[in-house]
Amino acid sequence: MNIVLVGMPGAGKSTIGVLLAKRVAFDFIDSDLNIQNKTGESLQETMDRDGYLRLREVEEEVLSELNVKNSVISTGGSAVYGAKAMKHLKKDGIVIFIRASLDELKNRVSNYENRGIARRPDQTFQELFDERELLYNKYADLIVDSIKGQQDSMIEEIIKALRARGLKLEHAI
Repeated sequence: MNIVLVGMPGAGKSTIGVLLAKRVAFDFIDSDLNIQNKTGESLQETMDRDGYLRLREVEEEVLSELNVKNSVISTGGSAVYGAKAMKHLKKDGIVIFIRASLDELKNRVSNYENRGIARRPDQTFQELFDERELLYNKYADLIVDSIKGQQDSMIEEIIKALRARGLKLEHAI
């Protein structure tokens, strides 16, 4: 079984993912890094050259090709646009939506214009947040609120919820 983290840029998926993987003795995969390895360039460079839809396509390809077990997978914020990828991830994984408020995300993401966020060029952060929130909720098996400085309690909440769902985490510390 895998643990799949989805959520907006700045929600803390990568931070929580690394810490959670250590706690449950799983591998950690950051799909943004896998995308960059596949393309040989940054997310923003891919968007600048080929557009935001191409970045979403590459993300879906990368996620659909994953064949892992016992891994924490931190997805890019736009993973939920790829129905094929989400179906693949849900087949062997529990999807956790790391939710943060719009105000908190705005504080954390200061480089919205050039961070490599797959979005329409005219799309505001608010519009992107509203659009994606629906998709995150659609795919989520579990929702955990991202609270700055509360990573340990978030991880405890996730582990407790996963155990309640029958996931054996015998190596969790």
